[in-house]
Amino acid sequence: MEYNVTHNEQKNCFETECDGFRAVLQYRPFEGGVIFTHTYVPEPIEGRGVAASLVKNALAYCRENDLKVKAGCSYVASYIKRHPEEVK
Repeated sequence: MEYNVTHNEQKNCFETECDGFRAVLQYRPFEGGVIFTHTYVPEPIEGRGVAASLVKNALAYCRENDLKVKAGCSYVASYIKRHPEEVK
C-alpha cells in the first residue's frame, strides 16, 4: 500500500499519517547527501508497509535531487539491500 509521504525539510524527516498515527523517517544532511538516522512507526500501524513507503519516497527524492545516501538506520539498510535499484 502507498501512503501520502511528505518531506518536512524543517524537521529533516519524511513523514506520513495512518489511522491518526504519525510515522517518520529522520535524516541528517551532509554535503551532497543525506544519512537516514531513524525510522519510527507506531506499534498500532506496524506491518502495513508504512516504513517501506517512507523509505521508498525518501530514496526517490534523493535520486531526483542527485543526493548520495547513507543508511545509518538498520531498517533503511535492509530496505536498500532488498531494493538496490532504488539508490542512485
